[in-house]
Amino acid sequence: MEAKTRGSHAKWIALTALAPIAWGSNYPVMHHFLPADSPLWGAALRALPAGILLFLFVRKLPTGSWWWRAPLLGLINFSVFFVLVYVAAQLLPSSVAASIMAASPLVLGLLGWAMLGQRLNLPTLIGAVCGIVGVILIVGLSTARIDGWGVAASMAALLVFSIGSILTQRWRDDTPVLALTSWQLLFGGIVLVAVAACIEGAPPQLPPSGIAAILFVSIIATAAAYLCWFTGLAHLSPGVVGLVGLLNPVTGVLLGTVVAGESLAPAQLLGIALVLAGIVVGQRSPRRARSA
Repeated sequence: MEAKTRGSHAKWIALTALAPIAWGSNYPVMHHFLPADSPLWGAALRALPAGILLFLFVRKLPTGSWWWRAPLLGLINFSVFFVLVYVAAQLLPSSVAASIMAASPLVLGLLGWAMLGQRLNLPTLIGAVCGIVGVILIVGLSTARIDGWGVAASMAALLVFSIGSILTQRWRDDTPVLALTSWQLLFGGIVLVAVAACIEGAPPQLPPSGIAAILFVSIIATAAAYLCWFTGLAHLSPGVVGLVGLLNPVTGVLLGTVVAGESLAPAQLLGIALVLAGIVVGQRSPRRARSA
């Protein structure tokens, strides 16, 4: 029975891990292929097509309390969060923007304790500390210029993202994850389109590379990634899900060195190693940790 439980746990972790890997690859794509002067349209073109695509599979409208919960979650998880991420991606190197999100296990764990009554166990806490130390090494030793407004946007995105994830888990019921994700993306995307049209005017004209970037960001880094993330939240604790999210900065850093030619100091490599160690340590239950 214990082996079966561990196998199921590993399955949900592997599925959840696809989300931060996709998000980590998102930063260099947005930074290099999407216009920096249209953050609202950039967020709208990411959310709405993904919502429409998923809704074509669901073909079901919200019921009951989901008529107000889905719009609220869509506003938090996608409207506000996507704009902040887009701004951060334009102002910061991909390694820095992705690495700030590595604080998510601690933030999610603390919010899970405050809002859900779920304790942050010792292995998860140790893993979170390892991840944060890794983040300090990666961000603190970046050779690129660090924009203060970009850091502020990225930290705000982290807080918004964590609150949205906790509310998603708190309101979890038997509603299919696919339906819940499609409703959030649709509501969030509609709000973004309306706000973008009022503030930024007509949508930007994108070259073929920009269109390809939008398709990747919308289908892979949004529709598929959030399906994996919300599924993980339905089966794992917030602290564990947050630890898996540490794969986001690792992916961002590695892609930043390949795509953008960003330099990587030896201490940053140590930071990546600490992040990966934090993920491994944090998955151990207190009982297994004591046995070891």
